[in-house]
Amino acid sequence: MSFDKNVLYFYTVTNTKKQIIVMLGKTTEYSIRSLVYIYIQNMKGERPGFKEIAKNIDSPEEFTGKVLQIITRAGLVSSMKGRGGGFFFDNTKKPLTLLDVINVTEGNEFFHKCGFGLKSCDANNPCPMHDEYATVRESFYNLVNRLTIQSLASKVNHNKAILNRLEIG
Repeated sequence: MSFDKNVLYFYTVTNTKKQIIVMLGKTTEYSIRSLVYIYIQNMKGERPGFKEIAKNIDSPEEFTGKVLQIITRAGLVSSMKGRGGGFFFDNTKKPLTLLDVINVTEGNEFFHKCGFGLKSCDANNPCPMHDEYATVRESFYNLVNRLTIQSLASKVNHNKAILNRLEIG
C-alpha cells in the first residue's frame, strides 16, 4: 500500500483491521500548525514572519507562504509588512476552532462528501463505506468543532505536545 505524502491520514481500527480514512490535506495541516505557532508567538508579544514560521513548523518556505496567504485572506490571522511586521491574531481571546480552519482550507462541503468519492451517497443509496465513514466523519467533526488553536497552543506551551518533528529527541 502506498501513501500520498501530501495528505494527513487518520486511522480507525475495527476488529484489528485498519481502515484508512483520508481526512485532511497538507494545506490544512500546515495551516493549523502555522496558526498554533503564530498564537504562541503572539502570546509572547512577537509577530513571526513566514520564514520563521516555516522553520519552526518544519514546513517548506514556499508552501508555507501560500498557506499563510490563504488563511490571511480568509481573516483567520492578519499580517503587517516591514519592521515590527509579521503575522498576528487581531483578537487572541476569540477561540478559533479547527473546524473554522478546515472550512477555509477544505471547503464547507468537507463534512458532507462521500468517503468513497461518489458524487452523491446517503442512507438510501449508500456507498460500500457509508455507514463506517459516517461514524468516523461525525466523530471527527465533533473533535474539530471542540478543539481550538488556543487549546493546541496550550498543550505545546505546557510540554504536553510538540509542534514539529525537530522537537523530538
